[in-house]
Amino acid sequence: VQLVESGGGLVPPGGSLRLSCAASGFMLSAYDMSWVRQAPGKGPEGVSAISAAGAGIVYADSVRGRFTISSANSNNMLYLQMHNLKPEATYVYFCALKAYGLRLAEDDFWGQGTQVTVSS
Repeated sequence: VQLVESGGGLVPPGGSLRLSCAASGFMLSAYDMSWVRQAPGKGPEGVSAISAAGAGIVYADSVRGRFTISSANSNNMLYLQMHNLKPEATYVYFCALKAYGLRLAEDDFWGQGTQVTVSS
């Protein structure tokens, strides 16, 4: 089982990015998946989750209306489209194989992460 994130980078305030997560070793559509982020020196937080086959989606209050989670069964990918990114916000975003919802658990499986820096 492997999760590999990509798409991070430096973006100006108000800008957009799309993060991607390539899943291998399992069929992503059969599992609940999430995006988790962590700021430097702070604990991780659940950003968004999508249930198996996309039946349910949930967002953290801080990103609702600006971020969209989606998955593509054809290429076993998970995405996070981010719009109107807040200034001075630096996070490492992780794709996670975990139970549906924003709550994190010790046995969640994460990828290696991709950094997003919002700065002018």
